[in-house]
Amino acid sequence: MQSVVAMTRWRGPFRTAGAQCPFGRRLPRVLIGALLIAAAMLQVEPALAQAADPAAAVPGFWDPRRRPERPDLTRISIIRFLTEIDYPPFNYAGQGGNPAGFNVDLARTICEELKVNCTVQMRRFDTLVDALAENRGDAVIASLAVTSDARRRIDFTDPYYRSPARFVARRDSTIDDVRPERLEGRKVAVVAQTAHEAYLKSFFTEVELRPYPDADATREALRRGEVDLLFGDGIALAFWLNGSDSAGCCVFKGGPFTESRYFGEGIGIAVRRGNETLRLALNWALFRLWEKGQYTDLWLRYFPVSPY
Repeated sequence: MQSVVAMTRWRGPFRTAGAQCPFGRRLPRVLIGALLIAAAMLQVEPALAQAADPAAAVPGFWDPRRRPERPDLTRISIIRFLTEIDYPPFNYAGQGGNPAGFNVDLARTICEELKVNCTVQMRRFDTLVDALAENRGDAVIASLAVTSDARRRIDFTDPYYRSPARFVARRDSTIDDVRPERLEGRKVAVVAQTAHEAYLKSFFTEVELRPYPDADATREALRRGEVDLLFGDGIALAFWLNGSDSAGCCVFKGGPFTESRYFGEGIGIAVRRGNETLRLALNWALFRLWEKGQYTDLWLRYFPVSPY
């Protein structure tokens, strides 16, 4: 059996083996802008529902024009969800050691929508897919990244979130436009050897890249004013901006970057290969929760500063 090590969860930047733009490293600025716009048009971008706070944009990866049909639920009496032990705020042990977190609350809300019983069992991340294959659970909801390697062993629902890339600047920064042609000569901190660095090298060819060994180093460089901007994982940065560690120093600039070639296809709920009954039921429930606003309410509970 293939090792579960091939399964990936989103823990910040994906590592990349030097992903390159097919046209080479350096491109004319006009062509760069055109490519970025084309990429955004060709892929399915998240629809953003605006909350009362304009900073609290909520992603929705469901097309209202493609409403799924209600599936046959007569064959589903219980859903045994598997999640992991320690990945807050998505999964963690809450009061009394009970499962808690965004993924856990989403699983329970799905079961309420489907009107079926469900259980949520916590396990180590590296055992989840094997446990699913051995029928110790019916679905894994643990921030599993949808990848080609993972698809060889399991099937996925539609993505229910992605982690976009974002620019961050100090609050006193005068930078408002983060298009490539507007950032010429700007110093940008990025974690070395990540998809974020590869993306900047391909599309933001005129910035002055400042690679750092880890995310903490990039944030400290921004706080100290060594760089003008930081480019990194939107979810991790949202937690930092909303937490005490940032001391209110910084804010997002510009919008999200979600190109799947660099930043992944998203996060889905995993089911055993061929279990279309459950996969379609979960897809229908996710669409319904988004349509009714329950997904938005849940998202804002956990992400008061939206990564989008």
